Amino acid sequence: MQNDSNRREFFGRVAALGAAAGAGIPVTPAEAQSGVPSVLQDRLGKAYQYRVGRADVYNNLPPAEHPVNGDEEKYPNRINNFSKTLLHDQFCHVSRDAYNSLIRACNSGKNEDFERIIRGGNVRLKNPTGAYNYQLAGADQSQYTMPAPPAFDSPAQAAAMTELYWQALSRDIPFAEYDGNTTIVRACNELSGMSAFSGPRMGGRVTPATVFRGHTPGDLAGPYLSQFLALPFLMGHLEVEQKQLSFQPGLDFMTTFPDFLGIQLGEGKGPGNKYETTRRYVRNGRDLAYLVYVDWNFSPHYHALWNLLAHGPDALAESNPYLNARGQEPYVNFGPPDGFEYVARAGKPAFNAAWYQKWMVHRLARPEVFACRVDIHKQKVQLYPIHESALETAAAEAVRAKWGSYLLPQAYSGGSPAHSSYPSGHATVAGACVTMLKAFFRESYVLPNPMVPAADGLSLQPWKGADLTVGNELNKLAFNIAMGRNWAGIHWRYDAWEGMKLGEQVAISLLADMTAGYMDEFPGFTFTRFDGTKITVCGGCASTA
Repeated sequence: MQNDSNRREFFGRVAALGAAAGAGIPVTPAEAQSGVPSVLQDRLGKAYQYRVGRADVYNNLPPAEHPVNGDEEKYPNRINNFSKTLLHDQFCHVSRDAYNSLIRACNSGKNEDFERIIRGGNVRLKNPTGAYNYQLAGADQSQYTMPAPPAFDSPAQAAAMTELYWQALSRDIPFAEYDGNTTIVRACNELSGMSAFSGPRMGGRVTPATVFRGHTPGDLAGPYLSQFLALPFLMGHLEVEQKQLSFQPGLDFMTTFPDFLGIQLGEGKGPGNKYETTRRYVRNGRDLAYLVYVDWNFSPHYHALWNLLAHGPDALAESNPYLNARGQEPYVNFGPPDGFEYVARAGKPAFNAAWYQKWMVHRLARPEVFACRVDIHKQKVQLYPIHESALETAAAEAVRAKWGSYLLPQAYSGGSPAHSSYPSGHATVAGACVTMLKAFFRESYVLPNPMVPAADGLSLQPWKGADLTVGNELNKLAFNIAMGRNWAGIHWRYDAWEGMKLGEQVAISLLADMTAGYMDEFPGFTFTRFDGTKITVCGGCASTA
């Protein structure tokens, strides 16, 4: 009864306001009888049908397939599955009972079962119940899919490990000095010779212009770092200069077996990182690893939104229905409030999608664990079915020569967080948020006055190369953020790339829901996907253009 009274009062106020503001505007007989503008008649019923209609779209989809690499069943000792903070033996093999307690918890989804997992220390798991949430926008996280990661014994896994060793060796080399750098040249030569290496190439070879870069259109265009991580921007009344403190150079962690094992058991997070006292622009891999250590995952994309809004209508997507309107300008619809909602809304569902894959499907071990297997195998303490191409690399020998073991040196004191590797959460959020930005802004818009950080990171210098476009720099932003976690040593290349594509699926689903709710005549958002194909998302439909 109270709800009915509130509804009558609300519509009464709407009718009174409409009568006062609409004097002299003719109304239809139905409007005159009801006292409610026609656009508001049966508003709640229409809102209900909109929501039910969107729910029906997802309810009618067939169940998604979730392929796995088979390692969890293949290896009873779980040598390629996530087990950080669980009880382990002296060779870093997880206790069978401890791993089974993790599986029981994942199968039930109950907090009390996650509390009963047999642990090795006091470090807590990273919110596994985030895999089970329900969403009111976009598809359910179980409806997104991604390919299986490489298997433990595959050449693809060996190549991914080799790249991470080279990244550890290259963390302090400025991006601006890759050409001619001896370590970078050696990395390019070795990765070029690995047919299973999935990174980009030029003329069939990995080069200083392609090494440690991404796969999207735009990743190879211009400098390594996206303009959206370098250029200053206005955040309302605040001017933001994108200088940051960073980790001290040359300081890496978990390079001895006792340190590594203690952290895997969850006994602690190491001695802690040390920081520089001078703020700098992102100049190398270690700086990028720091950026994605302290960010709230959607914040770099939020900053990019502020940057792009400052370019005015010329930077808005061609599909924006208000670009040529004579009587209205975009604001609530297709203006800044919409843009902020797009970016902010994408982050949480992207995390839920990533967490579903991490905990419910793959439970993949982190790179630090694979490197432990390499170290033990090379010392002949215990042998593992590691692909031979991972065992006799220049990268592995250079790591051992510098740090005394084949363990993967970590940029973070505690190594990876306490959740599984595949996919990268940062990459998934980056893929979702950047897709939202590509829908909202004109990909072909050329950014004026591009800049790049100097080798010491203390200043910005003019970029003198080819034009840098919004679409290319947004693609690059997504992979920079995803690869930042790889620079730290905590993710694989495929975690980054496939995570971005998972986030893209989330964003497309969200855009379909959002565009279906517009009252504007709107042809839909058309933009370029990460794989280079065009897609149009409109009124609940998504189709390849």
